[in-house]
Amino acid sequence: MQKFPIHASRRLRATPYTERVEASGLTGYTIYNHMLLPTSFGSLESDCQHLKEFVQIWDVSVERQVELRGPDAHKLAVMMSARDLSSAEPGRCYYAPVTDRNGGILNDPVALCLAPDRYWLSIADSDLLLWALGLAVGMNLDVEVFEPDVSPLAIQGPLAVELMADVFGEEVRSLRFFRFKWFVWRGRNLVIARSGWSKQGGFEIYLDDNSLGIQLWDDIWAKGAPYNLKPGCPNYIERIEGGLFSLGNDMTREDTPLEVGLDQYVNLDSHDFIGREALRAQAKQGISKKLMGLRIDGAPLPPLAMPKDCMADGQRIGMLTSAVFSPEFDTNLGFAMLDIAHAETGSEVQVQYEAQLRNAQVCSFPFTR
Repeated sequence: MQKFPIHASRRLRATPYTERVEASGLTGYTIYNHMLLPTSFGSLESDCQHLKEFVQIWDVSVERQVELRGPDAHKLAVMMSARDLSSAEPGRCYYAPVTDRNGGILNDPVALCLAPDRYWLSIADSDLLLWALGLAVGMNLDVEVFEPDVSPLAIQGPLAVELMADVFGEEVRSLRFFRFKWFVWRGRNLVIARSGWSKQGGFEIYLDDNSLGIQLWDDIWAKGAPYNLKPGCPNYIERIEGGLFSLGNDMTREDTPLEVGLDQYVNLDSHDFIGREALRAQAKQGISKKLMGLRIDGAPLPPLAMPKDCMADGQRIGMLTSAVFSPEFDTNLGFAMLDIAHAETGSEVQVQYEAQLRNAQVCSFPFTR
């Protein structure tokens, strides 16, 4: 596939960290929430191995926040989320799939409860702001809905806690997974969460002033040498190995949380949310397709650019949504949305890839040896 440069504009925004990112050996961008998202700083394989051993700094400003603020902020958050947020507590993060009235996945944000009347929805790649605005107006809710000046910076990897303690103080070590607190940095309070889009552990720093992006990056970078800090980004290999799904790739509005295997984040009886009745009906009837893992035979696959058909007995039975070669597992790994009759661990299917059929075995995720 031929490569072309990506040019930033007001419609396609750079980030507060772009200057440092581009000076740090960046080799690729993609577009996410109308912003530039780094995709590589070397090879996927070397980036992945470094992430598993040391620590990386990620520009994830593309994780835009949809802020809900006001007397009806809690009501709107509960209504939007398939996960029950009715008892949400300040200081906690909640993985909270958002569905339309048919149960289709619109987004799968992490909801941060800042206060009983204030939420941040840290969104995946779709315009959830417009959905929230429409609901607020249509239901005449007393709530402000807007995108605040917040640009997350992630610190990921097994040495993340050591680096963060060096920069923000020892208290950061006590922060539990999917919890957040305010930490003082250069005289201002920053939200820092124990979270991030990797299985290696880490933190996300919610910078709320774009003008301070370079300073924040530099302060962290200055402490990084003892931990072999390098620039990085969400890694395609690591996220597939770890069973992390990508909105727009592995799940879309055509899929429901039940089909993707997000049942534990869907509360069908505890609260009323948009899409509940459709999901109740689906749960009663049973799903007709399911997202599963695949181990795919043959030569190493490059990162999948487009979905590929999955076959069984000469019939199409689903599609491969993400795939890549994993050096650690020494095989090709992927996710596939399969007809329910074939979505069983151990089932044998085939993947149509570049005019050839590759044998594949269905399995669960995260992948294990």
